[in-house]
Amino acid sequence: MEYVLTANDLHKRYRKYIALDGLTMKVPKGSVYGLVGRNGAGKTTLMRVVCGLQEPTEGSYSLYGIDYTDRSVVRSRRRMGAVIEKPAIYLNMTARQNLRVQYSLLGLPADDEIDRLLELVGLADTGKKKARRFSLGMKQRLGIAVALAGSPDFLLLDEPINGLDPQGIVEIRELILKLNREKNITVLISSHILSELALLATHYGFVDRGRIVKEISAEELEQQTRKCMKAQVTDTKALARVLDRLGMEYEMISGTEAKIYGRISITQLTKSLMDEGCELLSVSEADESLESYFIDLVGGETNA
Repeated sequence: MEYVLTANDLHKRYRKYIALDGLTMKVPKGSVYGLVGRNGAGKTTLMRVVCGLQEPTEGSYSLYGIDYTDRSVVRSRRRMGAVIEKPAIYLNMTARQNLRVQYSLLGLPADDEIDRLLELVGLADTGKKKARRFSLGMKQRLGIAVALAGSPDFLLLDEPINGLDPQGIVEIRELILKLNREKNITVLISSHILSELALLATHYGFVDRGRIVKEISAEELEQQTRKCMKAQVTDTKALARVLDRLGMEYEMISGTEAKIYGRISITQLTKSLMDEGCELLSVSEADESLESYFIDLVGGETNA
């Protein structure tokens, strides 16, 4: 598998404060990689380091296989665009003027590219309207357009839907999916709205206290969070024998509980357990969400 970004044992300290504490991760090319973590977990610091805005205290990272200390990493960074913390736009300028300035800073000809980008992000009809009069969602889309100047194929988005209304969230989601699926742009995105992130991500990195505690693909996560029945019994060994006999898929989660996948008759399960001298104490349906998975993984509050 080809990786756009690899980080190995990254550390970032600010005097006594540790922002990154041995973070290791891999972002596959073509993925939408969702960073999940509490506020202060290190998500924004990671993006700032990867963009070259800050130097790591220890450790290393590479972009497109080029180590960040190599001079040629400048070429790799030209393949990146980013919106970190807030959109980098001029509020007293129109959308078109903002893009013209960005192309000028990059030393690139704008020509038809500005029209293409405005059309892509849904701002082609804003005309002479100044960015200060844009809605928050429009400002975010303009920030993404600015980040896309120069045709990068790796986009970093830090909380792009923070504070948006439902319509704005849908617009940003559809734009990200379009960039990924139609333009083949790899996206590294953080969001505290985990239910929305679940609609976007193909891969996840769960961050806690400055390190990745789990990397998992969306397919693997779906397998681990799919609907199941949670059963509590007096004898899990007896339960395992019964489920094996019935050809059921299951997972023991404690000394008294198990997750059972697939449809099963409660009456049949109860009778089979009784034959084994085991009592079914309780049974309930479980459908684990991304939020509950995150809580189980790192513990504590859901503030990501």
